[in-house]
Amino acid sequence: MKGIIFTEFLELVENEFGLAMVQQIIDECELDTDGVYTSVGTYSHKDMFKMVGKLSEIKGVPIPELLTVFGEYFFNTLSNDYPQFMKQANLFGFLDSIESYIHPEVLKLYPDAELPAFGSEIKNENELFLNYLSSRKLSDLAIGLINGASKYFNEEVNVFKVSEEDGGEKVMLKIKKI
Repeated sequence: MKGIIFTEFLELVENEFGLAMVQQIIDECELDTDGVYTSVGTYSHKDMFKMVGKLSEIKGVPIPELLTVFGEYFFNTLSNDYPQFMKQANLFGFLDSIESYIHPEVLKLYPDAELPAFGSEIKNENELFLNYLSSRKLSDLAIGLINGASKYFNEEVNVFKVSEEDGGEKVMLKIKKI
């Protein structure tokens, strides 16, 4: 998993709960890196699960909720750092371009990135289905990213999990404009 995900997560924790909370999470998790991450490094996704799990335990916030909030936060970073990916006219066009444009471009920048796969199907102007596929089982993070994108494109949506298979490796999401 790319380091930017770790550095942004820890920044979010610091912004929301303070530097002491970041240190507590690092101290109480047995992390492969001892809590040292650079945005360009590559790290085990297991460290992310440990930190999110520890924050959930400490704050009493469910893991899916934390991942969704983080996804929304992280989208702001991505849209600021990679404006070339934001050239779509609307949310559905953006989501539909993930596999055909965004992910190939990300792989040019970061050839070792392990990206989730997304299959999209625009049903009509108000409804899109997005199939998420990843062994990391982070569909709640993807939902947060979608929420962040909907705010970026100024389009209100509801995101629903329609189905989930293989413990979260395959998730069908329905995005419906409000």
